[in-house]
Amino acid sequence: MAKIDETELGDDFNYIIRLADSDVDGLRPIGMGLTSVTGVGIRTAQAICEIAGIDSSKKAGHLTDDEQTVLKDTIEEYATKVPLWMLNRQRDLDTGDELHLFSNDVKMVKKDDIARLRASKAYRGVRHAANQRVRGQRTRSNGRSGLTLGVQRKK
Repeated sequence: MAKIDETELGDDFNYIIRLADSDVDGLRPIGMGLTSVTGVGIRTAQAICEIAGIDSSKKAGHLTDDEQTVLKDTIEEYATKVPLWMLNRQRDLDTGDELHLFSNDVKMVKKDDIARLRASKAYRGVRHAANQRVRGQRTRSNGRSGLTLGVQRKK
């Protein structure tokens, strides 16, 4: 990567921006930098920038304080501003709401879902508990780890 000239960036440049409990690299364009937040992919990041009215190719470090607050508000209101198919938690089991989870919420909800499957002794929960493949993949010849299997030679 090329060396970055400090004079091009300016005096008010922020190398790290804090959004949704995550650090966003100030040297990256905000459209790609938002993907460092858990629960935000490229498409979601582009939608957030479009809703907030911020150019997605602008470096994250050049965002003003007002633009950062607009981004924070947009992330909080994201679930109400986009179509349902863009949400990562549709028809939540507990509340029945349409949600989009960010940062630590994604990890906590995933952990709770797996614990619920284990407690109900569902097939997927049993596979999670045994640390096996959950979605029907082959286990006989692929994804092996641990003990070495195979044919032994005669002595």
